[in-house]
Amino acid sequence: MYLSMADRKGGATDEPVEESAGTGIQAPVPVKATTRRSLRPFRLSPVILSLGVVSMLTDVSSESVAAILPLYLTGFLGLSTIAFGIIDGINQGASALVRIAAGWASDRMGHPKRIAIAGYGLSMLARVGFLFAGGFWSIAGLIAGDRIGKGIRTAPRDALITMSAQPEHLARHFGIHRMLDNIGAALGPLLAFFILMLIPNGYATVFVVSLAFAVIGVVALVLLVPDLRPGTWAGRNAGRQRAEVAADMPSGAAVAADMPSGAAAQRAEKATRPALLVFRWSLFREPGLGRLLVAAGLLGLLTVGDGFIYLVLQDRDAFAVQWFPLLYVGTNVAFLLFAIPMGRLADRWGRGRVFVAGHAALLVCYLLAAAPLTGLGPTLACLALLGIFYAATDGVLAALASRLAPAHLLATGIGAAQTVVALSRMAASALFGVLWFAVGPSTAMVIVSSALAVAVAVSAVILRGATKQEAAA
Repeated sequence: MYLSMADRKGGATDEPVEESAGTGIQAPVPVKATTRRSLRPFRLSPVILSLGVVSMLTDVSSESVAAILPLYLTGFLGLSTIAFGIIDGINQGASALVRIAAGWASDRMGHPKRIAIAGYGLSMLARVGFLFAGGFWSIAGLIAGDRIGKGIRTAPRDALITMSAQPEHLARHFGIHRMLDNIGAALGPLLAFFILMLIPNGYATVFVVSLAFAVIGVVALVLLVPDLRPGTWAGRNAGRQRAEVAADMPSGAAVAADMPSGAAAQRAEKATRPALLVFRWSLFREPGLGRLLVAAGLLGLLTVGDGFIYLVLQDRDAFAVQWFPLLYVGTNVAFLLFAIPMGRLADRWGRGRVFVAGHAALLVCYLLAAAPLTGLGPTLACLALLGIFYAATDGVLAALASRLAPAHLLATGIGAAQTVVALSRMAASALFGVLWFAVGPSTAMVIVSSALAVAVAVSAVILRGATKQEAAA
């Protein structure tokens, strides 16, 4: 027996064929299962769509408050940039206090939805407090509570997305979720803008509307999203892969490719759950994941909060405060436009490469903000670059971490990556507030830009190994 290929110009097929000597009969050689899976058409899961709706409602709530927070603190309450830097640091990093623990709890319980509900619920309760807070400490506490709620819900939610997505289109699924998420992130600031236009200093009205959307988001999560279980998903995924391999085998071999039963999947689920009160730090010694954590932490240390970038633009152009929330709208519209294309690019070109390229876009945004250029054009360019940065990093980071983490510690691995980013960004915002106070906004931006340029180059080298590890996963 020998292998031959049909003639590309005159043959009917390009597939390899096997010809029996002396018979002239040709049969196609079995195609690998990975090829079959790579050709599957994209199909959006209704679970991901429901999670996107929940995130959209929640982001209307959170971003309507975030859009007015810089002016509310520095203008209405009269706090310094150092105080704002501390609060913005809490906003960036308080979620890191619980992200790994929430991911571990999700893996341990086997019910990511329940952990996600707890996180969304805590953020909803924090919205109530904004109706009564009026000083630095009370607002700092409420921001911490809201962000801790975000930290609790993020990794379990992303685990639900991973369980519902087609593996070969994972980043694209995350991109769609982030697109819906950022529809809400664009609507929230727009809503705050209209409220402030109609009611000058109508911050309390913004807080009431924010609470209403938070309540609707929690109700939607409870009613629309099923309680998927990681162990059962892993069993089904392994079974599907075996079925695809068996479909390409001769009939005799296909019988040998046995499929796991429901009982076997349940036993596998119990066997792979992390033990109670035992935190598996060995997760962070995973070669690819370890490189990702180092690179993400390095880049996060030079990612200042959006509020500071917008305050730099407002300080440079001196536009009316009522227009300030529209800066958030512009960024989130750009994120909305680029979320799915960046997800598809990450699936094809490489998630690590897109993650680094997103920070290169952030570098250009910093340089434009620091440049003595006034007018609408440079401001819109900054907002577009900031949106591209989030589109290339937010969902892509979760997708990359999910491919590098062990399957039975999926939420823990995602939570670890998000924790490193949150902690590093918390430090970045606090330090940038001090730097602004010491040398001024433009000089502070130039200093951070110079450091980020070095970090982008170093991270590109670090993530080469993670990209190879992801390709082998």
